[in-house]
Amino acid sequence: MPTDTDTDTDQDDLAAAWEAETAGEADADQDAMADEWAAMAEEGDDGAPPEGAPPSANRVLNQDEIDSLLGFDGGGDGTEDNTGIMALVNSAMVNYERLPMLEVVFDRLVRMMSTSLRNFTSDNVEVSLDQITSIRFGDYLNSIPLPAMLSVFKAEEWDNYGLLVVDSAMIYSIVDVLLGGRRGTAAMRIEGRPYTTIERNLVERLVHVVLADLSAAFDPLSPVTFRFDRLETNPRFATIVRPGNAAMLAKLRIDMEDRGGRLELMIPYATLEPVRELLLQMFMGEKFGRDSIWENHLATQLWQTRVTIDAVLDEVSLSLRDVLNWQIGTQLMLNTNPNGLVDLRCGDQSMFLGRMGRRKGAIAVQIEDAPVSRAEGQP
Repeated sequence: MPTDTDTDTDQDDLAAAWEAETAGEADADQDAMADEWAAMAEEGDDGAPPEGAPPSANRVLNQDEIDSLLGFDGGGDGTEDNTGIMALVNSAMVNYERLPMLEVVFDRLVRMMSTSLRNFTSDNVEVSLDQITSIRFGDYLNSIPLPAMLSVFKAEEWDNYGLLVVDSAMIYSIVDVLLGGRRGTAAMRIEGRPYTTIERNLVERLVHVVLADLSAAFDPLSPVTFRFDRLETNPRFATIVRPGNAAMLAKLRIDMEDRGGRLELMIPYATLEPVRELLLQMFMGEKFGRDSIWENHLATQLWQTRVTIDAVLDEVSLSLRDVLNWQIGTQLMLNTNPNGLVDLRCGDQSMFLGRMGRRKGAIAVQIEDAPVSRAEGQP
């Protein structure tokens, strides 16, 4: 039968063995960690992460991290800001905030469309501007939800094109309203078929109304006429600029009680280039420190300014050799006579023609006619 002394001895032996095993494992872990840090230091000399970097610096990125780096981690609706490499690629795009007058123009467009669409549909219409963004033309064509109608219009004075996109919800809503649909019910959508001629004609009438309002919205800034060109249902046939060109995109929301939809107005920056200086203004008619009082005073003083008038009898062209051979007593023959016309000039500008004579013992010139250039209306 084992005694208490034997039991204590066994316990002491077990404790000593456990301590020895624990110490061995600790030494092994320390040796493994030292080997790992040494390997990392050697890799740092070869262009890998420097010594002291965490072990996770060499790990492989997973798919989510790769998507985040490339900027593909958005929801796909196009409203998020691009990140990663996509942000670097799109950094060269023009920002619409550099053209502050666009907001003023589209505010006018929203107010005018609210009135014109009420008259057009005989219904209560509310128009709101969702956002104004910059986008590449090719990216926008790929993001258009189909089915939709794409209206190509031309800016006559600017000699370039734009795009007006009507989504399917707005198409069925405007058809339902114009054909006498019952109020308070959502427009019925029939998918899987092309748009009929009636639907295309009604949408074309809507586009004409919107383009007329857009022309009126730009009138205070620069008179321009937006003319409807064609109506397309395939985005591939609505290409008006290169896919990589930057464009301005304005999204409009139209509500007619329980019905409505979206209109998207896309104008390339190349189209807006003729009025870019005007769009850079912070407010309409910006003149930066213009003082009308000073302008009026300056105009009044200019009328009292004394100028020098030269009476030119004639002009003769001679070679430099003949001029250098002139001596005292050399005569210069003028191709004019005592009754010939004298040219009165202010600087290099011919003002009047007159005849030379005498008045009260002084040589005078009597103005008789305007020079030929002024009589013909030339500058």
